[in-house]
Amino acid sequence: MKTENQKAWFFVLPVLLLVAFNALVPIMTVVNYSVQETFGDNLFFWQGLDWFQQLLNSERFYAALGRQFLFTGIILAIEVPLGILIALSMPRKGIWVPVCLVLMALPMLIPWNVVGAMWNIFALPKIGMLGYFLNDVLGVPYDMTQNPLAAWITIIVMDVWHWTSLVVLLSYAGLVSISDAYYQAARIDGASRWSVFRYIELPKMKSVLTIAILLRFMDSFNIYTEPFVLTGGGPGNSTTLLSIDLVKIALGQFDLGPAAAMSLIYFAITLLVSWVFYSLMTKDDAK
Repeated sequence: MKTENQKAWFFVLPVLLLVAFNALVPIMTVVNYSVQETFGDNLFFWQGLDWFQQLLNSERFYAALGRQFLFTGIILAIEVPLGILIALSMPRKGIWVPVCLVLMALPMLIPWNVVGAMWNIFALPKIGMLGYFLNDVLGVPYDMTQNPLAAWITIIVMDVWHWTSLVVLLSYAGLVSISDAYYQAARIDGASRWSVFRYIELPKMKSVLTIAILLRFMDSFNIYTEPFVLTGGGPGNSTTLLSIDLVKIALGQFDLGPAAAMSLIYFAITLLVSWVFYSLMTKDDAK
């Protein structure tokens, strides 16, 4: 009888311990701050659940949370279908395959703060190329520094440009893994292009699409750097997402207790919605 060798776990164990340490220590620190108040000098005063109650009764929190859900919903509604469409249009064979893959990967290689700075310069109404083209060439009034709608459109377009490539690459990986036998059978049966996508390609891409949707939800729901560099949460508070508001409370106002409570609620919401997404998308697989 063949026995399994479990010695490989000894090589993985240091990595697991390091990851657990890096995850647990910050979380426990945040939990400590969420139930106490401090005024410096490492002096803490017990607050209990006061910060959580104050936060859950705050209109400011729900407004920022609503903007965060709105942004994430719009991003998923645009990037997932667009990514699938681009992946379907990419060649499966030939010299253009590596060219397309490299071009798709390029936006994701740019650091987040650089993306925000690029789009900030690009979209400024007076000196930016986009601002000049819309205002002076097309005559369309556009000013993301003064108009909330323009600011929202700009951060959405920026995120679509930056992260649709992730959905494209994952969808393309699912498409190229489909055996040619399925397409041959579809041609014999006279299936339409929509039928091929509906009954062959989409089911075969389900696993990678689950990963793509989860990754894009978690990333867009916790986004901070790009919109902060681009708009700073303005004009006014129109683009102040929950992540930006959290940093303002923690670093701008130095209210560590409320910020810690908000971060724990933020973390719980992210986990809950991710679990719901995963459960719904894998429901049929469990049957």
